[in-house]
Amino acid sequence: MAITAAMVKDLRERTGAGMMDCKKALVEVGGDMEKAVDYLREKGMAKAAKKAGRATSEGLVVFAENADATRVAMASLQCETDFVSRGDDFKDLAARVVNAVLENKPADAEALQGLVGEDVNNLIAKIGENMRLGKFYVYDRAANEVVGQYLHTASGKLGVMVVLEVGKPETAANEQVQNLAREIAMQVAALRPMALDRASLAPEVIERERNVYREKARNDGKPEQIIEKIAEGAVVKFCKEVCLLDQPYIRDDKKSISDFVRETGKAVGDTITVKSFERIELVAEEAPAEAAE
Repeated sequence: MAITAAMVKDLRERTGAGMMDCKKALVEVGGDMEKAVDYLREKGMAKAAKKAGRATSEGLVVFAENADATRVAMASLQCETDFVSRGDDFKDLAARVVNAVLENKPADAEALQGLVGEDVNNLIAKIGENMRLGKFYVYDRAANEVVGQYLHTASGKLGVMVVLEVGKPETAANEQVQNLAREIAMQVAALRPMALDRASLAPEVIERERNVYREKARNDGKPEQIIEKIAEGAVVKFCKEVCLLDQPYIRDDKKSISDFVRETGKAVGDTITVKSFERIELVAEEAPAEAAE
């Protein structure tokens, strides 16, 4: 496979490694980008395994909820320029999109397209700029659940929803619990966790990290008998970085999110569990519209 300058540039942006090292890595693995990232990490050349999110696209992430807040929705609408995303026509369309999600609970992208696709096409024709529906999420809240929301208002392109479950329905209205949900939503926005906890991480993700550090330890000349210990230590560190409950709390890095949840539960006299989270951020390479899982 021919290694192009664009491929080398992409790998450099993702890893921070030198141009020649990036080119060599791509040659070694036959142009496979993910394998090239691992190759550079194994050789100790990658400064960071940056995820996709290179250049952000324009558009908006928007929220809606019904009258009694028992159903909440988050949706995204993308466009080409910031100028268009700040316009009233685009904002009105984004509001129609999220309300369609709220009222109809579309099962997938095709269903949402059927609800608002004509509206999107009409605005494209009017403004002359390409637009597309992005990811969306809708949740029906039970009486013993709290939904925390966060919208990065400076850009409007990043939104988070977090669901907490409490032991007693009356606890859901507690101000401390409501604040906990908002704070965790901000945590998800800032630190981009991949999963709730280690058990929620895909086994292949953990094994990939383990393999990377096994090879790195061998390349560094470490004795074979301690390589597994080194690799497992690296996996533990990795999980603390990418698992929400294990992450250090952004306002107090001396405690984890699980500590923060436990402390709040003790303060209000009830059990609190982080049930799920969903994060939508508009980036240039984002996939077509889909229901968030």
